[in-house]
Formats: sequence, C-alpha cells, structure tokens
Amino acid sequence: MISEFQALSDKIDQLAELTVTLRRENAQLRQGNAALMAQNIDFTRRMQEATQRLDALLNQVPSLDNGANKPPANEDAHQ
Repeated sequence: MISEFQALSDKIDQLAELTVTLRRENAQLRQGNAALMAQNIDFTRRMQEATQRLDALLNQVPSLDNGANKPPANEDAHQ
C-alpha cells in the first residue's frame, strides 16, 4: 500500500515538473509569436510603401498607347 502511494506521489511530481516545463515553453512560444507578429506588421507596412513607390514610378512612365513606339515624324525628312 505504501509503495502505491509512493508511485502515485512520484507521478504527481513528474506531472508537476511537466507542468512547469510546459508553462515555460508556452511563455517562450508566446514571446516568439509576438515578435513574429510585430515583424509581419513591419514587413506588411514596408510592402505597402514599396507598392506605392512602384505605382508612383509606373505613373511617370509614358504609356505605350500614347505613340511611344512610333518613330518621330521628322525622321524621314533627315534621310
């Protein structure tokens, strides 16, 4: 009977140690998750800024539909 209580006590001790370990690991995972979320927010902001800069640059490029592929009208006169 005493050995059964000792076995139960040992299992309770193991469970308590496991609980402490899991709580520590959980706290570390939460910190890592928070850091990754902050990094994701930063990357998203940077992507939006880059997209806006690219859009602004693309708006400055002349459109091909506006005759950019056509030779100048005076070119034949110089030959």
